[in-house]
Amino acid sequence: MLTVTVPDLDLLARLSDLSDRVELVLWDLLEPLPAEVAQRVEVVQIGHYWVQPERWRRLAEAPNLRYVLLPSAGFEHALPRIPKGVTLCNGRGVHSAGTAELALALILASQRGLVDALDAQRQGRWHNPELPSLADRRVLVVGAGSLAQAIVDRLRPFEVEITQVARTARGGVHGIAELPALLPAADIVVLAVPGSAETHHLLDAAALAALPDGALVVNVARGGVVDTAALLAELEGGRLRAALDVTDPEPLSPDHPLWHAPRTIITAHQGGNSDATYSRVAALLRSQLEHLLAGEQPENVVART
Repeated sequence: MLTVTVPDLDLLARLSDLSDRVELVLWDLLEPLPAEVAQRVEVVQIGHYWVQPERWRRLAEAPNLRYVLLPSAGFEHALPRIPKGVTLCNGRGVHSAGTAELALALILASQRGLVDALDAQRQGRWHNPELPSLADRRVLVVGAGSLAQAIVDRLRPFEVEITQVARTARGGVHGIAELPALLPAADIVVLAVPGSAETHHLLDAAALAALPDGALVVNVARGGVVDTAALLAELEGGRLRAALDVTDPEPLSPDHPLWHAPRTIITAHQGGNSDATYSRVAALLRSQLEHLLAGEQPENVVART
């Protein structure tokens, strides 16, 4: 029988029908497991939260651990904390729908001036400006994974012109080397790439300067994909707009100037923070366990330490 730890009662209940083939153990990494249970554990499902360093160290208490499963697509934070000999799987696809919804909401809120409209409502002031539409805009989506594709799928009904960029060029998708040439034609740039050395400051001062006046930068990727100081300069100068679900640093300190930058919307890394997460994590874990029980590799293997 395969012994698997799950971080909460909700996930335990959703997978209870597997109990004849899988021993499910409730473990949120807060307290040590009983030694006899820890010996049996082969798979650990990480919870839907940002695990603190001291919790990661508990993984070493399971000497026969084979797989660590993340609920997030991002895995750079976990990679250095996984014990040797363990396979790491990410949650690719779990948060794609929720984060794509938020990306679209941020775009529409910025284009249609919803922040100013809410301020005017609170003041009892009739506020009726002419604003940019989303229709007919040129949208540059940087990324080609499940999140980027979910964003593209949701943008299509809005009658926009979509250009997509990925690490390597392929049918209908430009290579990242073409990004500098594409930026001057973009009304809206949506960032949906993983955080890595390759994508760090992908939008640096030169890239931001290449965007046309009034362009909107939407970041639902990682904060470090954008050079914060360079973006702040463009925002405070009134040339660009921003809608950010992620920032660098994160979280922002209460006195960080990005909070008060003009024409800027900030959400606190809310992309995947919805109630849809629980059923989607359960569905992915169920599929991964079925593969393991069949002697196959699970989905979304990203590293073998």
